[in-house]
Amino acid sequence: MSHLHPPSASLAHQASASARPSRKRYTMKQWAPYIFISPFFILFAVFSLFPLLFSIYLSFNQWEAASGVEAMQWVGLDNYKYALSDPWFLRSLGNTVWLALASGVPQHLVAIPLAAFIHNSFKRSRNLVIGIYFLPFITSSVAIAMVFNTLFSRDYGQINVLIEWCASLPLVGGLFPAESIDWLGSSLFIKPAVAFVIFWRYLGWNLVLYLSALQVIPKDLYEAATIDGASKRQQFWYITLPQLRPMIYLAVTLTIMGNLQLFEEPFVLVAESSGVSQSVMTTAIFVYKTAFSSGDFGTASAISWLLFLIIASTTWVNNRVFSRNERQERKEAK
Repeated sequence: MSHLHPPSASLAHQASASARPSRKRYTMKQWAPYIFISPFFILFAVFSLFPLLFSIYLSFNQWEAASGVEAMQWVGLDNYKYALSDPWFLRSLGNTVWLALASGVPQHLVAIPLAAFIHNSFKRSRNLVIGIYFLPFITSSVAIAMVFNTLFSRDYGQINVLIEWCASLPLVGGLFPAESIDWLGSSLFIKPAVAFVIFWRYLGWNLVLYLSALQVIPKDLYEAATIDGASKRQQFWYITLPQLRPMIYLAVTLTIMGNLQLFEEPFVLVAESSGVSQSVMTTAIFVYKTAFSSGDFGTASAISWLLFLIIASTTWVNNRVFSRNERQERKEAK
């Protein structure tokens, strides 16, 4: 019976040999998903996570980039204290809030009824109308600056030409100024001009958001309201607006985060050499000037994180307001 042992040993060796490749294949299958998604995590860590963590560390240091990393000096909270006591930072924050309100609030006050009008009035040509309104959002900032520099020109701008024509009317002419307005050269008019450009550019974005929400509102609600004798205004107030509340919350949140980081429009539209550039200097522009003009990257990082805290706090307040209104409506419905 001894001759039976070698075959059994060979069978055991073959079984163990066949088991090892299958274990290796199982290991490759286990790690394959992580290998395929690793490029995203590597790029995110190098270009997003590392700059984020480095900016936090940099906000507690005094550093000039030209001197190298070895020149960093730990200053603790001095950058934050200096930023909060800097009158230019407070002024830039005031300009940011002014432009955010002056351009953000009209976006939604106009976009909501305009979206309802387009949704109810246009059927076949709806996409064309939406595309026309959405076109400014995807237009280059440089092209927008060139167009509005021409429109706001003091001597040859079409806006001043229209105002002069209105001033020549017999009955309402006294309501308009007789002289041309220096829109981009006067500290009194530069903020409204920039706010109008921001409003014009982002109106189409909010319009698309509200139109997408309008399309999922059940038509049965409007049919039942029509049978009950509700007018179009009542349907808009008691059906459309409550159904749009989640989208309004999203759109307002995006507007808050975007408008408190305004940079492109005032930076490109108003030349830095002009005497009124400080009137529209937002906090994001002030961060840019502090870092790349003054070379103070530590203070610039501290200001950017202060701006982040302001945006986070404002977004939290917005969330609380919408949540409270929703709870009150649920209580009233019960």
